[in-house]
Amino acid sequence: MLRSFCLFLCLLASAVHAADAPAEVRVLTSIKPLQLIAAAVQDGVGQPDVLLPPGASPHNYALRPSDVRRVGEASLLYWIGPDLEGFLPRVLAGRSGPSVALQSLPGLQLRHFGEGHGEADENQHEEHREHDDHDAEHDHDHRPGTLDAHLWLLPANARVIATKMATDLAAADPRNAPRYQANLKAFGERLETLDQRLKQRLQGVAGKPYFVFHEAFDYFEAAYGLQHAGVFSVAADVQPGARHVAAMRTRLQQAGPSCVFSEPPLRPRLAETLSAGLPVKLAELDALGVAAPLSAQGYEQLLDNLAGTLAGCLERL
Repeated sequence: MLRSFCLFLCLLASAVHAADAPAEVRVLTSIKPLQLIAAAVQDGVGQPDVLLPPGASPHNYALRPSDVRRVGEASLLYWIGPDLEGFLPRVLAGRSGPSVALQSLPGLQLRHFGEGHGEADENQHEEHREHDDHDAEHDHDHRPGTLDAHLWLLPANARVIATKMATDLAAADPRNAPRYQANLKAFGERLETLDQRLKQRLQGVAGKPYFVFHEAFDYFEAAYGLQHAGVFSVAADVQPGARHVAAMRTRLQQAGPSCVFSEPPLRPRLAETLSAGLPVKLAELDALGVAAPLSAQGYEQLLDNLAGTLAGCLERL
């Protein structure tokens, strides 16, 4: 009888503990950079999930049924906003839980395409518009004056995003609120240290010419005193006209020794065509953190990888 009574008390205590335990907070982000920021805030408590698989473009991703289910099941969902993930608003309309379009957060430093670029870059924007009807990559708007949604590449914006995530997580999971705030403080301190180190690393390559295939790096460039010399924003699966290729190659010839950066997972075949016989080095810039580990330090690794690739190529010119 005594053993039965003790067993009853143990079962009752377990049931009470399970009832008091907070429900799991399931965080879902649209893209990996946001997942990395969430991982820093959730460190030691949980692990965020991400919607897009590695290498997928947030501009034109096609949601699968399993993706739609994950959107519906997430406790908290974070995305940049309609200026980046144009495929999401229709799905989010049927979601009952909260979703945060981060581009609308107060305190963010936002940029618009064309800011801080010279006449040559404006001419190139005009040149690209001539090819928009044939370019599969232009289902997102890079016209001068429109919002540049690659806002996660500015460390100051990452701090604003992390603060919002920590506040939301503390409200959804009060028991772990002190941990979220401690993680947020540690994240900010690590970013400050990283920011100073990257400024020192990149100040020596400011002014050296380089070109990109996607205008995605303006926030990072503005933070560290860099500026690309031109954008070869053509789709990898669309062959541009001979005049367009000749104009781009002329720009490379005029620049002299330079770097041309594409983005993983694919390097456009045009990169080899344009650089053949010229003093041009080819490399990849990983704006979406494909190579960054999912950890509390993953976002810092994303920025560190960008700086290392840029400096590594430009220092050899």
